[in-house]
Amino acid sequence: LVERPKNKPVIGCKWVFKIKTDKDGNPIKYKSRLVAKGFAQTYGIDYTETFAPVVKFSSVRILIAHAIQNDMVVHQMDAVTAFLNGVLEDEIYMEQPEGFVSEEKENHVCKLKKALYGLKQAPRCWNQTFTDVIQSIGFVQSLTDPCIFVRDNVLLAIC
Repeated sequence: LVERPKNKPVIGCKWVFKIKTDKDGNPIKYKSRLVAKGFAQTYGIDYTETFAPVVKFSSVRILIAHAIQNDMVVHQMDAVTAFLNGVLEDEIYMEQPEGFVSEEKENHVCKLKKALYGLKQAPRCWNQTFTDVIQSIGFVQSLTDPCIFVRDNVLLAIC
């Protein structure tokens, strides 16, 4: 929490609730997610770049064909809450979430260090963070598809 900036916009947020049910419709899990109101962001003030690459379908097909040809094993994984791990480069200020307003710092706002769902730059931040980590362990990014990484005999695609 920081003091409300005078010269920077502060975006809002909201809670999104979801009930996971079994096949009979009985609730099995209650989930909530804090989402930033990214629609209130202004280009050049709150963010400058939003582009994040998406793997080409032809690249995935080539990778699978290569794996079959060379009798390789293909593993698939999902990065749960991936966007929440993206490090923000821009200064983003957000209102305190409903239900979590600090009594001592009522007029303060949250200065975000990591991306939240709803921010316009969240996909880009996640992609940049992932790329930095994967390159730090020796993978090299493909020139033809930025979502393909190679190291020794290991191929990696992010989708």
